[in-house]
Amino acid sequence: MSLSGGELAGGRGLLVAECFGPTFQGEGPSVGQQALFVRLSRCNLRCPGCDTPETWDWSRFDPREVSTRLGVEDLAVWVMSWSPRLVVITGGEPLLQQDAVVDLVRLSSGRRVEVETNGTVVPRPELVEAVAGFNVSPKLEAFAALGDRRINPEALKAFADCGKARFKFVVREAAQLSEVGDLVEEFALADVWIMPEGASSGEVLGGMRVLADEVLARGWNLTPRLHTLIWEDERGR
Repeated sequence: MSLSGGELAGGRGLLVAECFGPTFQGEGPSVGQQALFVRLSRCNLRCPGCDTPETWDWSRFDPREVSTRLGVEDLAVWVMSWSPRLVVITGGEPLLQQDAVVDLVRLSSGRRVEVETNGTVVPRPELVEAVAGFNVSPKLEAFAALGDRRINPEALKAFADCGKARFKFVVREAAQLSEVGDLVEEFALADVWIMPEGASSGEVLGGMRVLADEVLARGWNLTPRLHTLIWEDERGR
């Protein structure tokens, strides 16, 4: 089930790319749990391999066609109308709209809300208090656009210190785990998850096999892309 912008109205707004679910959380510590997803539009990074370029790449997409301003109250009504207890706010970069995200989390009473972020924007205390957790995914050098500020030390330190963050790194090859290790050491990151890059089930499984032994040796966690293993690259799942 997906929700388009035309089905919601007014109120304090969030720029939304899509809402979908119930489905499964496909990545990280909550993998396999039933979830709803609210994907926000806009991002402060321009990663060449981004799997949601419609949230930021206006050279390829018209923002008026791929995003809608939706009322926070109406979004909360949609969230509360479904049974999953887990709600994932993703992007794009949700913290670019964190004032309204706080409102949405507070209105989603009884739901466990996780926010997925690239870790470059400092979370405000109100958001830290409201959410169940942050899934922070700093971008390694190979995945970032030239000139983007992919690492913000102040933001990463804030996430590391807040007690509600886990850190997920997308990795293409085992050699990149050394770069992850440098960030883990520099910012004292705990609860580290490694996820292979891949847009197909074969790529994901192959990547996990390549990475598994070294991830174990470093004491980290390994996550699949469950939605890719089940539905390949089908959107809205």
